[in-house]
Amino acid sequence: MTQELSWIFNTTIDKINAFSRLAKRADKVEQAGFKSFNTVSRIIKIHHKKILNDFDKRSSSAATKSFNAKIRTFRSQFTGVGDINFFLFRSTKLFD
Repeated sequence: MTQELSWIFNTTIDKINAFSRLAKRADKVEQAGFKSFNTVSRIIKIHHKKILNDFDKRSSSAATKSFNAKIRTFRSQFTGVGDINFFLFRSTKLFD
């Protein structure tokens, strides 16, 4: 049952099938009676519209996370730099 949620996200292509599979999974969780799964099921029920939006474009946030990591690394190299304009100039040149 723990792997079923990953399976749904990895194998389902469209929103309609995803919605029905998530609903069936929620029913299974309720019938099983595992309290630890109830929290996850409740979150899915509350945020199902946002979760199902993932099935529109099937994109990840890897590019954004990579960009943020680059900025953090850059900031750590320039600690103590007081000139904000210089910092912004260097960051735009670095990430062109």
